[in-house]
Amino acid sequence: MPPTLLDSAAMATPARPVPLAALLDGCATAVQAVRAGRSLTDVLAAVEPTLRPGVQALAFDVMRKLGAAAEVGRMLAPKRPAPWVDALLCSALALLWPAEAPAYPAHTLVDQAVAAARRRVPAAAGFVNAVLRRFARERDTLAAAALRHPVARWNHPAWWIEQLRADWPAQWQALLAAADHHPPMTLRVNRRRISTDAYVQRLAAAGLGAAVPADPAIGGQVVVLERPCPVLALPGFTEGEVSVQDAAAQRAAPLLLAGGLAPGARVLDACAAPGGKAAHLLERADLDLLALDRDADRLERVRATLRRLQLRAELRAGDAGNPRDWWDGRAFDAILLDAPCSASGIVRRHPDIRWLRRAGDLQSLAAQQARLLDALWPLLKSGGRLLYATCSVFRCDGQHQIDAFLQRSIAADARLLPASPGHLLPLPDNCGEAVGPYGDGFFYALLMKT
Repeated sequence: MPPTLLDSAAMATPARPVPLAALLDGCATAVQAVRAGRSLTDVLAAVEPTLRPGVQALAFDVMRKLGAAAEVGRMLAPKRPAPWVDALLCSALALLWPAEAPAYPAHTLVDQAVAAARRRVPAAAGFVNAVLRRFARERDTLAAAALRHPVARWNHPAWWIEQLRADWPAQWQALLAAADHHPPMTLRVNRRRISTDAYVQRLAAAGLGAAVPADPAIGGQVVVLERPCPVLALPGFTEGEVSVQDAAAQRAAPLLLAGGLAPGARVLDACAAPGGKAAHLLERADLDLLALDRDADRLERVRATLRRLQLRAELRAGDAGNPRDWWDGRAFDAILLDAPCSASGIVRRHPDIRWLRRAGDLQSLAAQQARLLDALWPLLKSGGRLLYATCSVFRCDGQHQIDAFLQRSIAADARLLPASPGHLLPLPDNCGEAVGPYGDGFFYALLMKT
């Protein structure tokens, strides 16, 4: 699962006010990079710290409206301008899109977008001014015309829309609409350090309102903040009392541990980075845990997470699909396979994913998932459990993958346990007794080796 970008300008506050033109410049650069195939997470990490919170806030908003903005841009400028200028236009058009409470007055946005163009591409300033002023004058008419196109209406690529329609014929529209909602900021309380109730009291003392979901399936460590705040403003964060993790992601540890693992049980987290699920397992049980990831740099994030939470595990860089390169021959009591996937279930948190993914990615990801399942299953003890997880709402990443695995000869001794939740959709009616906003989209299948 990709690292989470905290979706709020409040996550950090610049030391001094930053001109909107500078933020639009940075936002346009980010949009151009995403269109070229770069992750918004990586792009924002390279932005100057004083600009990053504002650029992030604008970029998230633009990503959620990029389909509509691009369609209007084509209507107003049939000949596509240079990439950065086009990205600036799309950014400004997205931010000018009709809204009940616009973040900026139209004249301010137009003026500052022109200023950004004048600084970067002076020859394009007049063109940007003309396009944006026309949209501001004819906004309702032009927006209505653009929304006749599905990509503009739903702000997702056409193939993504069709994939959801095929997988979820009754829910596809709700899923597309939900993807443009801001996600909640959800915490996981480290119960080795403090109880959930005691931590909620600490939040209240710090002026931070929170709700505790009642759904027992998510393990009792979940706290949902009323509004996002900077991570370092969370009481006890530096001391390891709490982490940021979505409620749906917090189902993994309770599922894998529900059958009961003896102290010191040997557990593999096969695709461990950035470390949230590994840490959650260690918060709930005393385990001999191997955290494996093929990316040595990302494995350092696991190390930092465990150090902050004062937890211990063995960390090793290696491809889970090639056990001969890293496995010592000792079978595991339990395996967590949080497999690479489309990440379609976490598009609220990573709105760039919809524009980065391609339809062809699904087939290659499915092949990778199958390879990992087949490679890891022989490493499990008889009576052991493997939890297959993806942060996806596409059936090819979830139920179709497990159905195919259970049909292969290597899985002759595999049984799908009734506790398996299957697909968890990021919709309000899929959160049981939970209090507060619903979680991300996930798939879980719990398999036992007979």
